[in-house]
Amino acid sequence: MKKLIRFGIAGGLGFLIDAGVLALLLHLTPLGPFVARVIAIALAMLATWFFNRTFTFDRSPHSLAAEGFRYGSVGITSALVNYGLYAALLIALPALQPLAALVFASAAAMFFSFFGYSRFVFREK
Repeated sequence: MKKLIRFGIAGGLGFLIDAGVLALLLHLTPLGPFVARVIAIALAMLATWFFNRTFTFDRSPHSLAAEGFRYGSVGITSALVNYGLYAALLIALPALQPLAALVFASAAAMFFSFFGYSRFVFREK
């Protein structure tokens, strides 16, 4: 249960970074919601990797490179789920605000990523 709570904190941190970067990029740059979201996801993923390996799961028994590859593999797959749902919501519901689509998409991807990180990345050998 402790890991799940810490994972939720990491996810909250990642969500704040994702949403904050998305909002800043939409406000301060000519980037649209699709390109801006890719940048926001990448920065959020780096932050959650650091938090998860330090506080949630501890470092894995794998080398840093192997852990990074595994985390990136799960993270990118989760991000594709997240981004796919985000884009689908914006296309299907053009009046929906990008930050609202982010909330729904992030919640769905959270479940996938917890199981991927806990079972594939940080699992004991």
